[in-house]
Amino acid sequence: MAILPILEVPDPRLKTVSEPVTVFDDDLKTLIADMFETMYDAPGIGLAAIQVGVPERILVIDLQEPVEHDHEHGEHCDHEHDVVRDPKVFINPEILDPSEDLNVYSEGCLSVPEQYADVERPATITARWQDETGKKYEEQVDGLLATCLQHEMDHLEGILFIDHLSRLKRQMVLKKLAKQRKEAA
Repeated sequence: MAILPILEVPDPRLKTVSEPVTVFDDDLKTLIADMFETMYDAPGIGLAAIQVGVPERILVIDLQEPVEHDHEHGEHCDHEHDVVRDPKVFINPEILDPSEDLNVYSEGCLSVPEQYADVERPATITARWQDETGKKYEEQVDGLLATCLQHEMDHLEGILFIDHLSRLKRQMVLKKLAKQRKEAA
């Protein structure tokens, strides 16, 4: 496994519309493993293949829910930030039947580092996708997973979360990012 470089705005490759995956082989499994390693290292909760320069319809998501420790019953906690990993792979994902109910979530993106803004999206979606073997799934999804899946699927169409903002808010985010980069240089 390898940690891959993550493309950041304004890299024009982030505006690429990704192609469907047609071959489910060991190369695909290696790319998925590398994407998970890259996402965990960043750290993030979702990553689209285009963010590592591969224009294919592949997403990895892991919401990494915090572990609940039972201190009252003597459970020993070595780490304050223990999480339960629940890696999910979405290949050739589609959204069917988005709800009219909307959720607002403060989104961030590994391609727009350390910048966050409120984005409104359908609260519930029905998603259809394939796994790394090509097996098909269809499931109703809500909450943070629905938000994350829609965010990552936008990448497959060359859309960033900042594209959902007003022009003024988008310019403010990009100015903050430029200032942050200048200070880090």
